[in-house]
Amino acid sequence: MLCRITDLRYKEVINVRDGSCLGYVSDIEVDTATAKVCSLIIYGRAKLFGLFFRGEDILIRWCDIEVIGEDTILVNMRPEFREHRARGPGLFGRLFG
Repeated sequence: MLCRITDLRYKEVINVRDGSCLGYVSDIEVDTATAKVCSLIIYGRAKLFGLFFRGEDILIRWCDIEVIGEDTILVNMRPEFREHRARGPGLFGRLFG
């Protein structure tokens, strides 16, 4: 199955270890030296309409991906070892911070 990067954005990510829905793929990290995908990024959930804060992003390493299906991506990762990446401030923080 061939898949484009834009097709990944519409796929829901499910953790098979605990059955939780992690969200939808928002971005990917690519190693430009080796031309390999390093990880998938799920942006943190918006708080207060995204104006003030966003939650931390979830980084899913490529080795944690089990299956990429038509509608979903199944990953096998322990929740306590989930990598997070802090995002910048929301719109309000950028305007007045």
